[in-house]
Amino acid sequence: MVSYKCSVIDTFGKKHSISRSGDSRKEVIDYLKLEKYTVVEVKHKHFAYSGRIFSKKVKSKDLALFCKQVHAMLKSGVTIANILEILKLQTENRRLRDHIRSMHEELQKGHTFSEALRQRKGAFPELFVSMTEAGELSGNMDLIMDRLSKHYEKEHKIENKIISAMIYPIILSIVCTFVVFFLTTSVMPTFIEMYVTSGVSLPRLTRILISFSEFLKHFWYFIILGMVAFVFIISYILKIPDIKLKKDFLKLRIPLIKNLIIKVAASRFSRTLATLSASGVSLLSALDTASGVTGNLYIYKKVLEIKEDVRRGLPLSALLQNQGIFPPILCHMVKIGEDSGSLEEVLDKAADFQDEEIETAILRLTTLLEPVMIIVMAIVIGLIVISMVLPMFEMVKTVR
Repeated sequence: MVSYKCSVIDTFGKKHSISRSGDSRKEVIDYLKLEKYTVVEVKHKHFAYSGRIFSKKVKSKDLALFCKQVHAMLKSGVTIANILEILKLQTENRRLRDHIRSMHEELQKGHTFSEALRQRKGAFPELFVSMTEAGELSGNMDLIMDRLSKHYEKEHKIENKIISAMIYPIILSIVCTFVVFFLTTSVMPTFIEMYVTSGVSLPRLTRILISFSEFLKHFWYFIILGMVAFVFIISYILKIPDIKLKKDFLKLRIPLIKNLIIKVAASRFSRTLATLSASGVSLLSALDTASGVTGNLYIYKKVLEIKEDVRRGLPLSALLQNQGIFPPILCHMVKIGEDSGSLEEVLDKAADFQDEEIETAILRLTTLLEPVMIIVMAIVIGLIVISMVLPMFEMVKTVR
C-alpha cells in the first residue's frame, strides 16, 4: 500500500485535499470517482524522515552483507517488512541498523521499500535505490538483491585495493614527519648550545634550521591549527562544482594516477551498467546511474553528453569511443555485446578485466611511490643532519 495526496472537487464545487492509501494510483482514482469527486491531481504523499539524518553513505561492505541477507530471506518466502524487522535486531553496523529500523516503520505506514530508501538520500547509493525500484516493478526482488550483493562485494574489493596501496606512503610520511620533529626540537637544541658557547660562525643552512627549530618548538600549535584550517578551506573550495570539475579534469592529466583513475571509473561504469541492464532498467536510465558511480565529475559529464545520441539510436560503443575517456578495450567489448545481443554479460566480463588491470596499475604505482618516498625522506633528514654537522668543521679549524 502506498499513500497518495489527492486534490479533488466535490459535487458542490468545493476543493478538498484528501490522503488515501492504495496499491496503485489508478485504484485511488477509481475510489475517488465512486465517492463522486472530480479528481484534479493524485500524487505520492511525501513523508518526513523522523529518524536520524546521516550524510555519510553506508559502506560497500555493509551493503553487500545486507543484500545477501535480504536475498536469502526473500528466497525463503519472508516478506520485505519481516526481513527488516529481523535485520534491525541483528545488524551490527549502528548506522545501517538505525536506517533499517526507520525503514521498517515506513513500510508499516504503507510505503514501498524503494520509497523508504529514496528518503535517505546520501546514505544509500542511487544504484541501490534504482535497482530496488526495478525489482519491485518486475517482481524479481530476490534476483536484484543477489546481483547487488555481488556488485558491492566487488566494489568493496576495489576500495580495499586502493586503500592498501595508500597505506605505505601514508605511514612513511608520518614517520618522516615525526623524525623531523624529533630532530629539530630535541636533538638540534643540544648542538645549538654547543655552537653558541664555542663562538663558531654558523652556515646559512644551519641558521635557517635553527630558526625553524625555534619556531616549531614554541609555536607548534599554530602549525597544527594552520594545517587543519587549510584542509577545511581546501575541502570547501573543492566542493564548488566548477572547481571540482577542473580538479577532476586535472587528475586525468597526472601521469602517475591517470591510468588508475580511468580504470577504476571504467570498472564501476561497466559493472553498474551491466547490473542495471540485466535488471530490466532502460539504457538511458542506466547511463544516468552508471555515470554517477565513476567517482569523477569530468567523466560523469562526458558520459551524460552521449545520452541524447543514444536516445536517437546511435550505438553506445561508437559514442564511448568518440569521447575517448574509457580504455579502447571497453569500447570494443561494448560493441561485441551490442552485436551479439549479450551486452550485460560482456559488460560484466569487461568489469572483471578492468579489475585485473586495476591490480596491475596499483602495483605499478606503489612500486614507483616507494623509492620516491624513501628518496624524499632521505633528502629531508639528510639536510637536517648536514646542517648540524657543518659547523663542526668550523670548530675543528678554529681548534687547529
